Amino acid sequence: MTAQETANYLNVSISWIYKKATQAGLTPYKFGAGRNAKIRFKLSEVEAWTRQQRIP
Repeated sequence: MTAQETANYLNVSISWIYKKATQAGLTPYKFGAGRNAKIRFKLSEVEAWTRQQRIP
């Protein structure tokens, strides 16, 4: 998933994805180098992370 798709899926802003996703426990995958690098997320990992956020 792209950063934008992940933001839409989680209903958060794209800036949250870039600034806080790693701190929150999501693992980004970086493709490329420098300013043109693309960040992607695995759908299965995003779904697993979402299940972990459930409040009992």
